[in-house]
Parts: sequence; structure tokens; C-alpha cells
Amino acid sequence: MIIQMKQKATSQEIKEVLEYFKSRGLSYKDASSDSVKLYGIIGDTTMVTDDDVYKFKAVENLTRISVPYKKASKVFHPSKTIIDVNGVKIGGDKFVIMAGPCAVESKEQLFSIAEDVCVAGADIVRGGAYKPRTSPYAFQGLGVEGLDILKEAKEKYNVPIVTEIYSAELIPLFLEKGVDIFQVGARNMQNYDLLKALGKIDKPVMLKRGMDATIEEWLLAAEYILAGGNDKVILCERGIKTFDTYTRNCLDIQAVLAIKQLSHLPIIVDPSHACGRYDMIEDLAKAALVVGADGIIVEVHNHPELALSDGKQSLKPDKFAHMVKELEKISTVVGKKI
Repeated sequence: MIIQMKQKATSQEIKEVLEYFKSRGLSYKDASSDSVKLYGIIGDTTMVTDDDVYKFKAVENLTRISVPYKKASKVFHPSKTIIDVNGVKIGGDKFVIMAGPCAVESKEQLFSIAEDVCVAGADIVRGGAYKPRTSPYAFQGLGVEGLDILKEAKEKYNVPIVTEIYSAELIPLFLEKGVDIFQVGARNMQNYDLLKALGKIDKPVMLKRGMDATIEEWLLAAEYILAGGNDKVILCERGIKTFDTYTRNCLDIQAVLAIKQLSHLPIIVDPSHACGRYDMIEDLAKAALVVGADGIIVEVHNHPELALSDGKQSLKPDKFAHMVKELEKISTVVGKKI
């Protein structure tokens, strides 16, 4: 529910309205601007009738929001959210590029790749320290050692880092190691205990879409984080499952457009997981840029044939550098900066 107050309403009159909602177990967010006094009412507003609201003389208009994701909704928050990650702004006029290996395998490996992608134009370095895998026998990551390597790379190359978290118990460790973006993988999109815990920290969270999740389910997952008080949520479209087997998943490029219509949250695209093939990544990245995504997250490996995780969907550093140059050409046409 959104309440518009009369321009001449006094602060005391507005306070009476807000206190009423608090007495009904609801919370509110001030969404006012210089030209309008707006308040978003959060919670189960079905218990409040229109007459209950209009009895206050401060109220000008009431608008009920039909979507269940109130805080993620563009209706509730009409202006775009821009998230500052150590100077890298996601959601504005910059097309942000995150790149690095699927998994941190060694210090030498990560440092080599981090240097290559940063020189080529990456804004943020990615790398998995913990790797939730479909098979229990697959490489699960280096854990704490991997976080330490990421932290060293962050300090050496002066670049933010993003890595995946799968358990709320790891949050203190991630904070200690200086992780800049906490990535929630597709398998954990509906790990509600984790989402609630991430809602209580003041760190950007990149929420990947579940491989079979609807857009509404995805936004409701984001709502868990937002409802906890953390408004630094970045959505990531990483492909959904279809009946085809030629590619790993199917990049739902129209989901980017849908999110832009429905939500104020920034959205990036993961072309690597979407296709699972290195030879499709560049063109899918171009599509993400053209359709209006706020950035991409791409897997890069200096020896993909020897990678412990997802080698066949990783670009070699020279291919990554070529892709960045191609994206730069397109960015001037679509009004984005790289």
C-alpha cells in the first residue's frame, strides 16, 4: 500500500497516520521527494480498509499494490537502485563486468586470471571459494584458503571481489575476509534462512535466479533480503532449464526486460552458466548489453581444459579481452559506459 499525503499536511498529522499503521503491526518506508509526500506501508494491509485510511485528514490518496513483493516492486520504489561496491556502481549508466574463474584452485591460478581480466577491463573479480555441486564427488572448493586467496587478490589488484555463500553460518567469515558481494547461487535462491540472515547485513547480495524459478518467485526471494533491512540486492539471470540439452540452460533474455518493468533492482546476466559453452558467451553478453542489463558475470580460466570446475564454459583471457572490446563498440550505441 502506498499513501500519498497532502502537501499542506503537518508533520504531526502525518505522524498520526504512521502511528496508526504501526499500531496495526505494519511498518512503513518514507519514499517522499521534493514534490510529493509518499509512504510505503509494508505488511499484510488487507486488515486495513480504505475508510480506515481516509479518515485521517493528512491522507490525499491511497494505492494498493497487488504484487506480493512490495519492497522489490517498482511501484513502491519508482527510482532505480544503484549499488556502490567500493566505487563500482551497479545499476547506473555503467555496464559492469565481473570476471574470473568458476573456482579458486590456487593462488597462482587466481592471481594470473585476476591480472588478465583487470587489464582487459573487468570491474570486479569473481571466484568460488565454496562450490555447492550437483555431485558430492565434484570439486567443492578450497574453502577458507580460497577466501584468503581472494582477499589477497583484492588487495593486490585493488578490485572488489564476489564469491558464493551457501550457509548463514559462513557470513561472519565472509565479512572477516572482506568479501564485497555475497553471491547466492541458483540452488540457494529459496534458502530462506540464508536470505533472512543476508537481510541483516550491510553488504551487497547478488541473488541468482533458480534454474526453474518464475520471475515472481525470484523477486519474492529478493524480498526476503529487502524485508530484513538490506536494500543492496542485485539480481542475476543465469539461465533456466528447458527441454533442450544442446546448451546447459536457456538464457531468459526477456527476464531482463521483465525485471526492468517490475522492479527497481539492478540486474546482471551470467552468460557462462546460461549456455555452458565458451563459444556462445560473447554473443550472449552482447545481447545482455543491448537488452538493458546492468552488467555480466563471466567465467574466465587460463587453462580451461584443466579447470576443476566448469572449464567448457570458461573463456580464455585473450577471448575475454576480445569480448570486452566488442562490448565497448556496442556500448556507445546503447548509452552505456564500459
